[in-house]
Amino acid sequence: MAHEFTDSNFQQEVLQSDKVTLIDLWAEWCGPCRMMSPVVEELANEYKDRVVVGKLNVDDNPEVPTNYNVRGIPTFLLFKNGELKEKIVGAQTKKYLQDKIEAHLS
Repeated sequence: MAHEFTDSNFQQEVLQSDKVTLIDLWAEWCGPCRMMSPVVEELANEYKDRVVVGKLNVDDNPEVPTNYNVRGIPTFLLFKNGELKEKIVGAQTKKYLQDKIEAHLS
């Protein structure tokens, strides 16, 4: 199951994490975001022991999207050792996201 990130847990669970972390920035009203939801869940299950995969609702948590200059959703932020490595804008294929994750696992 995908992890739920918030403005309040972001510092501890992303920036202070030593794991690769993929965050799906989304909103309930966003059609492409809803389309990506099953893909995010699949990635969370497939990488559950190696990568933290989760979602952050931009309507409920405006601080993180503002800090990372997110202008559209869905946007995926990929962190490694608390550092932003990739900012991926728009709906993507599962394979594309897997390739991005794998590139940072080595």
